[in-house]
Amino acid sequence: MAPFLQELTGKPVMVRLKWGMEYKGFLVSVDSYMNLQLANTEEFVDGQSTGALGEVLIRCNNVLYIRGIEEDVEMGGT
Repeated sequence: MAPFLQELTGKPVMVRLKWGMEYKGFLVSVDSYMNLQLANTEEFVDGQSTGALGEVLIRCNNVLYIRGIEEDVEMGGT
């Protein structure tokens, strides 16, 4: 696994999919294909929260990017 992803494991992240949706949650694990498991996940569409999803698995080929975020940062301006 890439050092970048190892460093993000257990920390809050924002994942943007190719289709425009974004998911904010804690990165639980990443496998060798770069499938992502998130906990305490919240979904955002067009910058607006659509609600809490809890634990989710995101297949690698759907991910546009992943970035670390501060725990107290709200989605608002991103």
